[in-house]
Amino acid sequence: MELNNPDVVAEVTAMFMQYEQALVTNDVAALDKLFWNHPKTVRYGATENLVGYAQIQAFRSQRSPAGLARTLKDTVITSFGLDLATANTTFTRENESRIGRQSQTWVRFPEGWRIVAAHVSWMS
Repeated sequence: MELNNPDVVAEVTAMFMQYEQALVTNDVAALDKLFWNHPKTVRYGATENLVGYAQIQAFRSQRSPAGLARTLKDTVITSFGLDLATANTTFTRENESRIGRQSQTWVRFPEGWRIVAAHVSWMS
């Protein structure tokens, strides 16, 4: 298994940045498309545990669009072979003293790269 194939890292980095743009602009349709549409998809958030694409989609459709801007730091994209990668980053928000953490697992499907697992949390 090849670690950090440059083409795969570039592809997933582009997908990660597409996700980030959709997140901070509250582009719910784009966010929905980036998650694997499957009951086994998981997103553990700062205040919610979502299991299954339907729960993730419902959460996104009800989330407030206010205060989503953030600054990323220490983003690490790692690929494992040609079809699996992880993305990890920390972030800050204006008027928020805590540091946020985000991790994603990306898998390449026939329809493209999708997030199969995600986690967001705050450090005290």
